[in-house]
Amino acid sequence: MDDVSLLEGLATTRAIRRFEADAVPDEQLAAILFAATRAPSGSNRQPFRFLVLRDGPAAAGAKALLARAFRSSWAAKRAADGYDAGTGSDPASPKARVQRTMQQFVDTFEQVPVVVLACLVRYRPPNPYEGNSVYPACQNLLLAARAVGLGGVMTMWHAPVEAELRQLLGIPDGVAISATIPIGHPAGQHGPVRRRPLGELVYEDRWEQLAPWAVDPPGTRHTAAGPPREERDENHNGEI
Repeated sequence: MDDVSLLEGLATTRAIRRFEADAVPDEQLAAILFAATRAPSGSNRQPFRFLVLRDGPAAAGAKALLARAFRSSWAAKRAADGYDAGTGSDPASPKARVQRTMQQFVDTFEQVPVVVLACLVRYRPPNPYEGNSVYPACQNLLLAARAVGLGGVMTMWHAPVEAELRQLLGIPDGVAISATIPIGHPAGQHGPVRRRPLGELVYEDRWEQLAPWAVDPPGTRHTAAGPPREERDENHNGEI
């Protein structure tokens, strides 16, 4: 168990894509899935379901399908986002490090100790808001994994093989596969995540009006990831 407070866990739960080969004990799986199922949902219907893939009869086939989808999805993203261009050609650059991590992640996907399919049992037609009743549980799962010394990442790269996955695992048509979450013992470690300054992300009273109290804690480190400021400015019709 990592002795971290809730607020510290929120600020230090990284997306983990590199895993040790060690199996995840049943007790840890039960603990993090218990935490996941404590999440809120509309009218407390609890429509979330978690299909856990480890080393069962269907897991190997499902992981192989997912590995194929993850590799093709990363290849497309790598080309579209220019990971091999610009600073990506410098092995020491952050861009190149991300590229190496992602490539290792997809190349070894079959060896991920645990893959969790986060599903949603639909009780009404699909709508843009149904994620409200499953994604809080996914975040609970990742935070709980952080607390017990595990790590994971939430992805949607199951989409290219979803039909085959449904058939293999017997997932009914009325159930959405909302996320694929690989989980295991981190080969690296958790630590402070980097985001844009709080003042860029929080407004008060009206759109893009600064909130003077929205100040990062001392020592916070930031990232330049995301659309440049000028690009964001073009999306509000000239109003500041």
